[in-house]
Amino acid sequence: MSGPDTTPHPSFALQGFYGWVDTLKGIHYGPGSTATALPHFIDILGVKRALIVTGKSLHDKTDVVEKVENVLKSVNAYGATFWEIGEHSPIAGIRNGIKAFRDAECDFVVAVGGGSPIDASKAMLYYMHQEYGVEIMPQIAIPTTLSAAEYTVGAGYTDDNGVKVAVTDPKLVPSGIILDAELTLPTPERLWLSTGIRSLDHAVENLYRPLIPPPLKIMCYAAIADLFKFLPESKANPHDVEIRQKLQLASWMSIWPHSRPKYSALGLSHALGHKLGAAYSIPHGITSCLTLAPVVNLKADVASREDKECLAASLFYLGKPSTGSLEGDVRLLSTLISELVSKLGLQSNLAQYKVPKEHIQQIAVSSLGSAEDPQVEKVKKLLEDLY
Repeated sequence: MSGPDTTPHPSFALQGFYGWVDTLKGIHYGPGSTATALPHFIDILGVKRALIVTGKSLHDKTDVVEKVENVLKSVNAYGATFWEIGEHSPIAGIRNGIKAFRDAECDFVVAVGGGSPIDASKAMLYYMHQEYGVEIMPQIAIPTTLSAAEYTVGAGYTDDNGVKVAVTDPKLVPSGIILDAELTLPTPERLWLSTGIRSLDHAVENLYRPLIPPPLKIMCYAAIADLFKFLPESKANPHDVEIRQKLQLASWMSIWPHSRPKYSALGLSHALGHKLGAAYSIPHGITSCLTLAPVVNLKADVASREDKECLAASLFYLGKPSTGSLEGDVRLLSTLISELVSKLGLQSNLAQYKVPKEHIQQIAVSSLGSAEDPQVEKVKKLLEDLY
């Protein structure tokens, strides 16, 4: 009789595939998965020529884009690379990207990087559909941050006036997503960790966002637990690919794709982030570092009992005992979020980003959607405390 199996297991066990609705053909995940997943998606989509859409830093300072180019060239699917996408996806870059796409006679996009190139790619495909009457062409997203833009039905970008606006269409969900942790290694620490807090923002706000199915809230709790555990571990061990892969899966769980009919802010923290980010050049992840903990603290006062219960339940997944009251539990969650931001070295304030105090009223009103909203004064106070 044979003895116990002593065969060593592979170092990277986190590999697999998940499929969703018609637009998203699948999500491949695992370190090194780009080499096989990208040709797979090209084959099943029947596409021929790619425009890589990325940012200047990723293109100029790392070999990530070159690696993707080489995979495309190996299957004769490389068209061109466009790297003029800036933070918050300015409309000028989107217009130039459309020109590059058409000049290179491409029929799909491979977005490589964080939320800005992924959202810019969606906007490019949307406006080509609007302006030229073509079908929305496929996008394959290869994220290198934890911002999770690849899971949504829309895209946020910055218009000519510096205002964050959005486009929405269910067909804008990428046709393929590749979560390859090896390609995240060159991502700057502050960007990597702060977009992890952005994912935490997704998970927390999905707990009180209307119409989120209960099973997806369980995914959010799992994401919250993993983000609290693995973000500090990633800071301590920045070259550990297994930890990075677990964080990419946590980012996915934070905003697990389902049939959202419209792209919109998940809640007040995201709404504030949309108003602060593009207008004052605050990175997406940092806006969540600023706003999430204070918004959760505000929820202890203003949220419905059901929403407070959903937030308070997070303590169980974080291994923390209840304080004995719903309000106390929600405030404890706020404190834990604030402590995590500090532990990651991501503390900042609005003064640091030169947000004029006289703009607070308008930021509060525009985030809530109306000057008549009863929470305006509370949100103004929240913003004043961020200086």
